[in-house]
Amino acid sequence: EPSSHSYSHPLHQTTTTTTTNPFFPPKFHFLNNNASKFYPFPSKSTVFLTLSTSPNNITHTHTPSCTRTDSPSPTQQPDPVMETGLDPTRDRRRVVRVAWEKLVRWSRSWRSKSNTDVLQRTKKVVVLGGGSFGTAMAAHVANRKDQLEVVMLVRDSQVCSSINETHCNRNYFPDHTLPENVIATTDAKSALSDADYCLHAVPVQFSAAFLESVADYVDPGLPFISLSKGLELNTLRMMAQIIPQALRNPRQPFVALSGPSFALELMNKLPTAMVVASKDKKLADAVQQLLASNRLRISTSSDVTGVEIAGALKNVLAIAAGIVEGMNLGNNSMAALVSQGCSEIRWLATKMGAKPTTITGLSGTGDIMLTCFVNLSRNRTVGVRLGSGEKLEDILNSMNQVAEGVSTAGAVIALAQKYNVKMPVLTAVARIIDNELTPKKAVYELMSLPQVEEV
Repeated sequence: EPSSHSYSHPLHQTTTTTTTNPFFPPKFHFLNNNASKFYPFPSKSTVFLTLSTSPNNITHTHTPSCTRTDSPSPTQQPDPVMETGLDPTRDRRRVVRVAWEKLVRWSRSWRSKSNTDVLQRTKKVVVLGGGSFGTAMAAHVANRKDQLEVVMLVRDSQVCSSINETHCNRNYFPDHTLPENVIATTDAKSALSDADYCLHAVPVQFSAAFLESVADYVDPGLPFISLSKGLELNTLRMMAQIIPQALRNPRQPFVALSGPSFALELMNKLPTAMVVASKDKKLADAVQQLLASNRLRISTSSDVTGVEIAGALKNVLAIAAGIVEGMNLGNNSMAALVSQGCSEIRWLATKMGAKPTTITGLSGTGDIMLTCFVNLSRNRTVGVRLGSGEKLEDILNSMNQVAEGVSTAGAVIALAQKYNVKMPVLTAVARIIDNELTPKKAVYELMSLPQVEEV
C-alpha cells in the first residue's frame, strides 16, 4: 500500500514522497480522527506522526526544534545538564574549592591557637658541631627570633673565626651568609653555659668521646636534640643510648630529629618537613614550637626507636642505590632494590619495637626516597663511585664530610643477626664496603636468591 510522507521544513516548505510501508496493516488505525501525537526519536528535532483518513497513508511532519517537548525513550539516557541545569565540571570544582577553603580555615585557626611560649622563653641554643647540617639548623633557629643567641661549638679555629668575622661557614656554605645572632666558639664551657636547648650534630662514631669530654659543662636538665643518624660500631648503640650514657645521666632529656632534609635546601629556605621523636610528649611539643616555621614543618612522634633506626639504615640503603646507578643497571633495578631495602628496614625496625607507620612516614620512606634518589646525598655518592669501580679508601679520602652509611653498614648486619632478620641488600652493601664482594658479584648473588612470597 502506498503511504504519503510529508516533511515540514522550518520555512514551512513541504515535500511529499510516496513509499510502501509494510509495517502497518491495512485495517490498523494508528490514530483516529486525524489526531496527532508526539513520538520521541534520538535526535534534537520534534517529529509529528499524523494518520490520514486512509489507514495506510501516514503523514510524517518533521519540524526541527531546539526545545525538547517529548519524553525520553527507554533507550535514551537523559542529559543531567539539560534535565537539571547542573554542570558536572562546575559542581566538581565547587566541591574542591569548598574542601580547600575548609582546610585553610582549619590551618589558620590552629595557628592562631598554637602556643609560642617556648620560643619566647628561649634565650640561648647551643649547636654541637660545625658541619653542614649543624650549620643549617643553627641558621634556621637563629632566624626564628632576632634576640635568640645561637652558639656553635666547633673544633676548627679557622671555621670559628670565619663564622664570627664574616658570618659564613666557608667549609660548607661559602655562598651563604649566616644570621648575625649566630656566633661560634671552641670553648665548650662558655657554649653550654645557660643554654636552653642543645642541637647535637656530631657524627655518631665520634659522639661518645666528644660528649664525655664536655659532660662536666652539661646541665642535667638540658634537652638534647639529636641531628646525628647512625649506629655506633661494636656497641650497636643509637643516639638515644649514646647521649645519656656518655653524659652519665640516664635522665638527660632526649629528642631525635629526622626526616628528608638536605642542609643546602634548609639554607636556601626551601619548604621542608621533619619529625621530632621523644618519649616525653611535652618535650616533643616544646621542640616542635622551637623549630616549626612557615618553611619547616615539624611533626611529633613517641617512636624514638623507629625514627632512629630508619635514619640509620637509610644511609646504608642509599649506598646500594648509588651502586646501582654507578653500574648503569637501569630504573627497573633501582626500583626493585629500594623496595627490597625498605622491606628489610621495616622487618628489623618492627622486631626492635618500632611502629610500621613510622617506617612509612617522613623519617622512614620520606628520608629513604630523598637519600636514595638525589645526587646531594653523600651516601649515594659513595655508592655511585663504588659502582663505577673506585676504591672505598680513595673515595673517603676525597670527601670533606662523613658518609655515615659506610661505618653503619657493619653494625646494621650485626643488629640484624641479633634480632634474627634476613637483610640481603644491606648485607651485600656491608660485604662490598669490607672489600669482600664486588658490586657485580653482589648483583648476581642477589638476583639468584630464591623466589619467595612478598611480605
